[in-house]
Amino acid sequence: MTVVGPFGLSVQDRDLTRDVQAGLDAVETALAEAVKSDVPFITITASHLIEAGGKRFRPLLLLLAAQFGDPGAPGVVPAAVVVELTHLATLYHDDVMDEAMVRRGAPSANSRWDNSVAILTGDFLFSRASQVLADLGPEAVRMQADAFERLVTGQILETRGPGPDGDPLLHYLDVLSGKTGSLIAVSCRIGAQMAGAEPWMVETLSEFGERIGIAFQLADDVLDIASDGHESGKTPGTDLREGVPTLPTLLLQQMPADPADPADTRLRELLTQDLADDELHAEALHLLRRHPALERARRETLRQGEDARALLAPLPDCPAKAALEALCDSVAMRTM
Repeated sequence: MTVVGPFGLSVQDRDLTRDVQAGLDAVETALAEAVKSDVPFITITASHLIEAGGKRFRPLLLLLAAQFGDPGAPGVVPAAVVVELTHLATLYHDDVMDEAMVRRGAPSANSRWDNSVAILTGDFLFSRASQVLADLGPEAVRMQADAFERLVTGQILETRGPGPDGDPLLHYLDVLSGKTGSLIAVSCRIGAQMAGAEPWMVETLSEFGERIGIAFQLADDVLDIASDGHESGKTPGTDLREGVPTLPTLLLQQMPADPADPADTRLRELLTQDLADDELHAEALHLLRRHPALERARRETLRQGEDARALLAPLPDCPAKAALEALCDSVAMRTM
């Protein structure tokens, strides 16, 4: 059994293993070239997150989706470079908005340099993604533009909040569909499209990408609370400290309070306070890790992964389909 890509994805087919690994290697080489600038400092800042590593989840999905057509088609690897550059650019901007200090186990760009450098580096990566995208044709440009609009809309919705009459959990899932699901969906869509897959397969894979993208982010929500930071590459409880609603805290708010449980009472009290204080943050993180809401969040993540798997049913049986099914399990099992 051979392991390819993130999350310990196991692929038993040697030909698929070879094709996907070759594709990932080509993407990595192209990414390193894409961030080079005539200005040495820009090359350093733009290479920062690439050199820090990363899961390359979006390129992996794109390469697997391309297996439903001609995976060797000339637009496949450049399209994977586009989606990863776009993703990396958003990370630079996210870290500024979140005032994050760590990304992928390394100092974030904004903490290593400053906010202006991080924002402008993200813009630089967007420009490089656009240059690569321009060679893939107007349909690819349109798909990426639509996805990017949804991504930005999701970010704006998150910033605005659900409003006084909105359901916070439904609002949050809408945000995830835009911020995370859109780019993962287009990874599958453009991969299948560039490979010449049948139109119905392109649509099916796009829908799958949207759903697995949501499961992917929900798994990150659980890891933000449950992990020690090694798996996520971020400081544990970052969202909790910043007061950013995520699945565990939103589910907790939906659960009835238990006045007989001092830990539940104390946790709810802490969540109304400013958790920038290290002691209060550590206490809240400790209590949330032991609260039933975290287990409910795990179960919801598993359900989303199962729903993503069900979307794959109409696709022809092949090693790529089996790999995508395994990926559903791998994404969700990160939370266990």
